[in-house]
Amino acid sequence: MSQFVDECGLHVKGGDGGAGSVSFRREAHVPFGGPDGGDGGTGGGVWLMVDRNVSSLIGFKDHPHRAAKSGTHGQGQRKHGRGGPDLEVPVPEGTVVRDQAGTVLADLVHPGERWLAAEGGRGGRGNARFLSNRRRAPAFAEQGEVGEERWLRLELKLMADVALVGFPSVGKSTLISTISAAKPKIADYPFTTLEPNLGVVRLDDTEFVVADLPGLIEGASEGRGLGHQFLRHVERARVLVLLLDLSPLAPHTPAEQERILLAELGDYQPDLLDRPRLVVGSRADLADAHLEFTGARVAAVTGEGLRPLVGQMAVTVRDARASLAEPDAFVVHRPVAEGYRIERADDGAWTVVGRQAERAVALSDLTNVEALDEAHRRLRALGVDKALARAGARVGDTVHIGRLAFDYEDDQ
Repeated sequence: MSQFVDECGLHVKGGDGGAGSVSFRREAHVPFGGPDGGDGGTGGGVWLMVDRNVSSLIGFKDHPHRAAKSGTHGQGQRKHGRGGPDLEVPVPEGTVVRDQAGTVLADLVHPGERWLAAEGGRGGRGNARFLSNRRRAPAFAEQGEVGEERWLRLELKLMADVALVGFPSVGKSTLISTISAAKPKIADYPFTTLEPNLGVVRLDDTEFVVADLPGLIEGASEGRGLGHQFLRHVERARVLVLLLDLSPLAPHTPAEQERILLAELGDYQPDLLDRPRLVVGSRADLADAHLEFTGARVAAVTGEGLRPLVGQMAVTVRDARASLAEPDAFVVHRPVAEGYRIERADDGAWTVVGRQAERAVALSDLTNVEALDEAHRRLRALGVDKALARAGARVGDTVHIGRLAFDYEDDQ
């Protein structure tokens, strides 16, 4: 069974908030004790956290669900509920998070970076919070808010200094097994490597990571062979090493191999052609003596040319690290709209969309008249009634806010 997974689905669920308590003081000699219901605890959030000890997404393959604990309910005597603990989900470096539509939500690169994948629900306020001169004995409390829940797509782009790029059976796996401690599967048939392999190479004071990637064939940028599953892992490499087969068994001449490889890289992502790259002839021990090739030659089996190649890799990586600035903290594309907007459906009904307005309804016990009145008060304070009037709502029109539906009435 493969131990490397670079794409998967993930279902995340934030913990629900605890409900507020409806309670009144009951003590001797205090005949009219006031409200003393405590607040519910906030639900835990689900956080994705970059962990250097995680190398693939295999942990989500058969177990894609991650849910945080819910907050506990409030109690009398102003006892507040306990908040649910956050759940930290480790992911490998280079994990890209997308929503179901394919929009990038976060790009997690550095160890220790965290991103909130599902927010926990807010705890409901107890009835003690609603005491006022107008309302001396509030007999209602807020419900806990339901935690955020959604499906995400995780995509891994390997973080390597050097990517070995070449046709199938060109000797990439043999090379990485020789210059590092990596032990990839090696055989004499095409597509032996079906998943990337990483190897750490050390030379004097330089240490860098080399990626042995599945073989590239013509048309890969359009999805042929392993297509984008292969090319995705080239994106973050600082240096590209093009391995060209010099043996008589090669399907193309070295010059034609280089042309095809560069064309596929450029078609997939044009700026890959601007990366520092080394062009190396592989399987030099099998090459014809009269073969025209002026670049460096290596033979991983015999060790020919390996030391100079590793030295050249180290120099190129050092130069690339010096010239390329490290990416800043992870990119997050997740605007949180605190306001609201008015939308109209095809059937003429109006919908109020926005976190504040929806929260005013979601936390209310709509079966309780006092709680429903409080929800309407909060909506008026947000200006929802005036916004509906400006949008063109008429008396009798249906208005939806979260799970609440009502007929619009003009306050005037």
